[in-house]
Amino acid sequence: MTSPARAVSLQPILDARLKAEAAIEPDPVPTGEPAKATQIIAIYGKGGIGKSFTLSNLSYMMAQQGKKVLLIGCDPKADTTSLLFGGRACPTIIETSAKKKLAGEEVKVGDVCFKRDGVFAMELGGPEVGRGCGGRGIIHGFELLEKLGFHDWGFDYILLDFLGDVVCGGFGLPIARDMCQKVIIVGSNDLQSLYVANNVCSAVEYFRKLGGNVGVAGIVINKDDGTGEAQAFAAAAGIPVLSAIPADEDIRRKSANYQIVGYPGGAWGSLFEELASAVAGAPPIRPRPLSQDELLALFKSEAVGRNVVLEPATIEDMCGSAVIEKPSLEVIYDTV
Repeated sequence: MTSPARAVSLQPILDARLKAEAAIEPDPVPTGEPAKATQIIAIYGKGGIGKSFTLSNLSYMMAQQGKKVLLIGCDPKADTTSLLFGGRACPTIIETSAKKKLAGEEVKVGDVCFKRDGVFAMELGGPEVGRGCGGRGIIHGFELLEKLGFHDWGFDYILLDFLGDVVCGGFGLPIARDMCQKVIIVGSNDLQSLYVANNVCSAVEYFRKLGGNVGVAGIVINKDDGTGEAQAFAAAAGIPVLSAIPADEDIRRKSANYQIVGYPGGAWGSLFEELASAVAGAPPIRPRPLSQDELLALFKSEAVGRNVVLEPATIEDMCGSAVIEKPSLEVIYDTV
């Protein structure tokens, strides 16, 4: 057993090693073609911004182009694949695993993975309301995928749909653990979705500083009304716009009716063909996250309340009356 004196004597050496390690700059972001045969791409965006719509149509188009694609829903709402399967709910990995465990059976691929026109899809799912953490559920879901042979599957593309509102715990898994080669953001011309987009860029930059290799390949602007805030954000953050999907009534109506619009020869086919090419070829880039003031500056001041001034509160404000200042009992020693 190491004596306390010996442990103390080793501490300066350990401190010096840690400082030397911390001073090493991370490797530059790779800008060439991904080294792995399978491109694993994590797609982030604010809840309700249209990630599921974008991914269902993107994966469908990729499959029609002859690519082998796996779409994995990592949102606790488990609705990523609903459009792909015409509104039908896909049995989730977490729910299926729990039922199989109670029955003393093992989960098989056919229990949780389903196909449509060449697209393979599954949902991780999440815990019941009030019965667990959604992020921990994602971690548990990927542990189950590894048992099913996730790393041996032969796909051209694996698309992961992640909620971007909170990039922590399981939701930040692909970025924190280098599980994907690149991140794609789905956003729109509104402050909240761009706040989430900026949050994702901040997470990528944070883990890059820790030695990670994941970069942002770009942003897909959904429900684009032409006001330009998302394009301005992309330019300021140093990431490309991969596609701008217009705010069109035909798209809205068909999406609400669980209809795929991204198929060859369709009215929107060329848009998703171009998106598929952009997603496949876009290199991972190290983004430059914006400050809160820079983000607000993308919008007109009257639209985001940027002209409001912070007025410091006083103790009288807090107590609702005049406050008699009491002497402190803290003992202060003179320092020589």
